[in-house]
Amino acid sequence: MSKYLGGRIIQGVLLLVIVSTLTFLVIHAAPGGPAMLADPDLSREEVASLKEMLGLDAPIHVQYYKWASNVLTGKLGRSYSYGVPVITLLLERLPNTLLLSGSALLLSSLLAIPLGIWAALRRGSTIDHLAVSLSIGGVAVPVFWLGIMLIIVFAVTLRWFPTGGIGTLGAEFSVFDLLHHLALPAFVLSTPTTAQLARYTRSSVINTLSEDYVRTARAKGVLESRVIIWHVFRNSLIPIITVLGTLVPRLVGGAAITEAIFTWPGVGRLAVEAAFERDYPIIMGVTLFICTVVIVANILVDICYALIDPRVVVGNHR
Repeated sequence: MSKYLGGRIIQGVLLLVIVSTLTFLVIHAAPGGPAMLADPDLSREEVASLKEMLGLDAPIHVQYYKWASNVLTGKLGRSYSYGVPVITLLLERLPNTLLLSGSALLLSSLLAIPLGIWAALRRGSTIDHLAVSLSIGGVAVPVFWLGIMLIIVFAVTLRWFPTGGIGTLGAEFSVFDLLHHLALPAFVLSTPTTAQLARYTRSSVINTLSEDYVRTARAKGVLESRVIIWHVFRNSLIPIITVLGTLVPRLVGGAAITEAIFTWPGVGRLAVEAAFERDYPIIMGVTLFICTVVIVANILVDICYALIDPRVVVGNHR
């Protein structure tokens, strides 16, 4: 088990190095520079002085070496726009993104898994067709369009929910107010995830229902509820966990659009603002964060594999 996880961790670290290197090269190869350098009021001497102060006048390999050295010591640089350390900005915005993504993941799991199982058990029925149609619609509808439509209907017209933000301005913090602001963005972010998870759950359960051990359990007179829970659902978990492992990074990384629409102060919105300002340190910090989330999610999936089916570990060492 330790060798299995050790190999996965080494692969993750190598992937992190490759992604960070490529991202650094692509960002710095783009024409232009930070938004502050485009100020028409700045003279050439002032622009040159700013570049020297920011370290942008050095060769690209020197800039990367300095940046990588700082990362190894826990420093992600200082934001050009905000003038504060990037790690400070990430730590301020991270709880908001985790709250939004975690709520969306919880909502997706509570809706998609029972729906997928229900549709698989009634394959070919009206419920099954309805579940498949909803899943296709959930994947096809653009998140930004759905978010705007929900704001127009439920926030502007009906005034059931706020148009955006994480809390009411000037009001004291309350859990109800937080949930009130969280409802729409969490639903929007969870929509494509719910659709995909429901489809994979349905497919996995259908495949498991055709296995010999399920027919044998039913032939022995085992209660149908026990067959579904202990034989069907348990053996359908590996594909479901695989999908969850790929959807978690999408939720965190894909939250940028949802956060921008609902003005949710998270890491995704910070990345969008940094892209417009060409704030290189923030972009690199967010990239490292998203890449780390992907790697950690995959390692957790591998751990779940090993716990559910120990043969996975044995097979990887043959």
